[in-house]
Parts: sequence; C-alpha cells; structure tokens
Amino acid sequence: MRIDFVKCHGSGNDFPLVDARAIALSNAQWAAVARALADRAGPVGSDGLLLLTAGDAAHAFGMRMFNPDGSEAETCLNGLRCVARAGFAATGAEAAAVKLATSSAEVARAPDLAPGIVTIRETVGPAGLDAHWAGGADRIVESVVPGLPGGPYTALSIPNPHFIHFTHQVDEAALVAVGEICEAAPAWLPARANVSFVEVRGRDLFVRTFERGVGLTNSCGSAMAASAYAACLTGRLSFGQGFTVFNAGGLVMAEAAADGMVTLAGNATFEWEGSAEIDLAQGRAGDLRIARHFNDEIAAWGALVDGIATKK
Repeated sequence: MRIDFVKCHGSGNDFPLVDARAIALSNAQWAAVARALADRAGPVGSDGLLLLTAGDAAHAFGMRMFNPDGSEAETCLNGLRCVARAGFAATGAEAAAVKLATSSAEVARAPDLAPGIVTIRETVGPAGLDAHWAGGADRIVESVVPGLPGGPYTALSIPNPHFIHFTHQVDEAALVAVGEICEAAPAWLPARANVSFVEVRGRDLFVRTFERGVGLTNSCGSAMAASAYAACLTGRLSFGQGFTVFNAGGLVMAEAAADGMVTLAGNATFEWEGSAEIDLAQGRAGDLRIARHFNDEIAAWGALVDGIATKK
C-alpha cells in the first residue's frame, strides 16, 4: 500500500508524520509501517512514526507514536509538536487538547524560537514519581538502582518511564551500557525505560538520551521534560523559572511546576512531503516519491543549530 507522509522533526528528532484519521490499519500493520519507514537503511529513515488521529469530545485530535522496532510509546513530545502543527492545519485551531495513548496534553502556537521556525508550546504531566515499573520501589529520587551500574538515578514517568542521572560530563559509553540493560527488559523492568545523562550548565541543561525502542538518539522530548522536572525536584534548578534544555539535535525552552506539570516550547519543522510504497508483510518501504521540500524551514533550523554550535 502507498502511504503519504510529511518528514518532520522536533529538536532534531525526525519522523514521517501520517494523517491517519481516515486510514484503517491494525496495530500490527502500523507497527510494520513504522519499521519500514524508520529503517535507516531504507529510503526514509527516522526515529519512529507519528500518526495524527481523530479526536473525541474532549480532544480536538489525537496522536500515536511507534518506535523503529514497532513498539508503541505512551507519547513523544518532540513528535507531539509536529502532530500539533498538522492538527492545527487540519482543524483551523491554534490551541488544543490532544489525546495521547495513555494521557492527554495541551498544545498551542508559541512565538517563534527564531525567524522562520514554527514553534509549538506543549504542557504535559503531572510527572509521576511512583516507580512501581522499576522493580517495585515507591520512589527513586537520587538513589542507586539495583541492576543498573553507576547512578544515582531519579525515576519518573511523564508518561514515558525515565531514569535520570545528573553528571558533570556525559559519558556516552556509560550511557549506552545502562541503556542497553534497560532495553533488554530484565525481569525487574519488563516495560523497559528511557535513560538520560544530564549536565547542569549554569541555569540550563544538556541532555543525552538512550531511548527505549530507539537507542542513542540526538533528542527525546519526554526525556527533556523529565530532566527538567528532575532538575527542579532535586534543587539544581527552580520550579516556575524558565530555562533552556539543549541536546545533540538542538534545544527547547522548558519550565517545570511543583505540581509536576512541565511545559516545553520548541520547533515543529517540516522538511519534505512525499509517499512510499509499504510492504506490510515484510515491513519494508520502497518507491519513495518526494513531492516538495520545505527549504526555507530547513535553512532556518540549520542557522539556529549552527549558532548554538558556535557558542559552545
């Protein structure tokens, strides 16, 4: 079957985005589409698959996100901004409640981060400190986690599960080692978890993440939200004050509240739109056809990221 999509990214986290409101596929078939389009050896390649879905009485529209391995995530906050942009275009709204897999979020257009960069504000939460998913502990805050090297870690869900470790300098080899333990779904962590190593840089953060179902990634929106809340919870930054969260893919603006709600403002950049033929049985994509590129948006985001690199 042929699938139309927009290739987009939030803070360097890239996805094909499908308007799925009128497409009837099973969960297994959408998982196959995700594997096909996310395959970096294939014609598209991405960090997963985003679906714009129908809303309900309480939500203007919905969102689903599938990882490259075909598993479905509770949400993806970098992807949510892109889905929100598509949802706004479809509904004519500039603010909305969005239905997620296990929760909901509030989204709205926001002032552009820089000229030419479409920017969306998203508010999610509350962050959950019930760590039942991590071996039965009630709370894990700045604690050693049996089964994981290093630490200490703070465990929270927003709604994806995360382990957050604050460090003076990110050691990617150590991050990958911890991430691979979680990715293997040990008996004490059957649902797996995202792992982030976080540097506090003055009043800002730098986050590097090993993402469940993805691996080491340039950016993970829920990890940035989790890191923002954990930084305030542990006294490294302050609740109610805005700061910047940097990652290998770019940045978002963040603010965490004491009640667990986190607001991020970041880009929702469209790069190109096209279509591909999907072999659902094999989970493979072919015959890619690109209809148009969004060259001005690509250039605007590139200029912002180049400016960040220059300041480092």
